[in-house]
Amino acid sequence: MSKDKIKRFIECIVPVTACNLRCHYCYVIQNDYRTNKIPKFEYSPEYIAKALSKKRLGGTCLFNICGAGETLLPEEVVKVAYQLLNVGHYVNITTNGTITERFEEISSFPKEFCERLTFSFHYLELRDRNLLDVFFKNINLVRQAGCSFLVQFNMYDEYIPHLETMKQLCIDNVGAIPQIALTRDEMSDEIKILSNLSRESYYKLGESFNSPLWNFTNKNFLIKRNEFCYAGDWSFRLDLTTGEAKRCYFEDYTQNFYKDIDKPINFCAVGCECGLPYCINSSHFIALGNIPQIECPTYSNLRNRKCKDGTEWEQPQMKSFLNTKLYENNRRYIEEKKNNFLENIFSVKYSKGAGLSRHTVITLLGIRLKFKV
Repeated sequence: MSKDKIKRFIECIVPVTACNLRCHYCYVIQNDYRTNKIPKFEYSPEYIAKALSKKRLGGTCLFNICGAGETLLPEEVVKVAYQLLNVGHYVNITTNGTITERFEEISSFPKEFCERLTFSFHYLELRDRNLLDVFFKNINLVRQAGCSFLVQFNMYDEYIPHLETMKQLCIDNVGAIPQIALTRDEMSDEIKILSNLSRESYYKLGESFNSPLWNFTNKNFLIKRNEFCYAGDWSFRLDLTTGEAKRCYFEDYTQNFYKDIDKPINFCAVGCECGLPYCINSSHFIALGNIPQIECPTYSNLRNRKCKDGTEWEQPQMKSFLNTKLYENNRRYIEEKKNNFLENIFSVKYSKGAGLSRHTVITLLGIRLKFKV
């Protein structure tokens, strides 16, 4: 079994706004972005994999592919995942688990590819549309092919009367109870959870699931991070269709990974300059080690479950890889580089000019401005 360690994490966004479900808590629906758009991929899957090669990214990476709507509606997604696996990377696909045609395609992947592929599957909509059997059949289809998987749902008030039923369904079909994640209210001007309950009562809803993912996402919600973060060096947010990349959620587009693949990628950490009030996707970025000072469970420990028959949701090779941290396979900036980096973001210094004149030198985003005092 390969002992691969993660070099970089790429959060891949697929700008699909179409979906075959209509979950009330969905961020696309909350933001009124439901335009039923299927995006066009501007480059071939082979070209995308070449642009995202191990050589260009520095090593073996984890790609998380997630659509704004249903990820697997664009037929290109499975083809891109295949090519990323073909060049040696690991891939997670977040999906509602109902597009059977795509799962049949994935189940035909070579076994060595399936060992590096995992799924995050996201009850009321499935039940109301008679898709529960389809959902679990598709999970077990890729599981039998050798893929890892995660069954997860976002805690939402309408689920409260059904929580015990949801637990038993998962035990009966995938051997363990699901993991849970916190749901944000994106229709409010203030940042808060999407619930009519108090924060404490909302958290208690998930306690019986014994979900490390639930505990972690609640613990990190609304916690401002001022530590040095390596997002922009060790991780990126990438539009999978266009190649436009940025260092983190708070930034605008910074570079394109696809346009000139002979040109090196610019790896430059965000540092202590994160513009977000808290780490929006902490269970990915912090858990994988983007902020080395923070000791926390691994990506695998937050998600994997041991089943009643002794098997696990994660296959051994994927589990081994997801138990590694970014800081184990990357150099940390030395203090001098950190200080220079921060000074180039913003600093104020004083210097003497000719004669007795003094100047104030302000550096802002690498631009030096000199003022006579």
